[in-house]
Amino acid sequence: MHGNDAQLLVLTVLADGPLHGYAINIAVEELTGRRLGPGSLYGALSRLEARGLIQPAAAAPGPERYRTMQITGAGRDALRCELEQMARVSRAGLRALGISPA
Repeated sequence: MHGNDAQLLVLTVLADGPLHGYAINIAVEELTGRRLGPGSLYGALSRLEARGLIQPAAAAPGPERYRTMQITGAGRDALRCELEQMARVSRAGLRALGISPA
């Protein structure tokens, strides 16, 4: 899975509420049928946090895999923009295939 895809999936599942790394991966699996590899998951978390799109939900000490993360306002805005763009592309693709978009 591409890094940007992993980031989009992480933002999507965190939009429902704060989760820790393992729970994020379970939610991604429920959504897509596949889990992210550890490098993809923790790389996405690191990049999203560095960009200010997610943040720790509580200042809990310990390894990153146990930190509960939450989406920020900027993360919600970025997710909305990305999903709106994907929806436009999807509608155009469906029309091109002769399928009426819902």
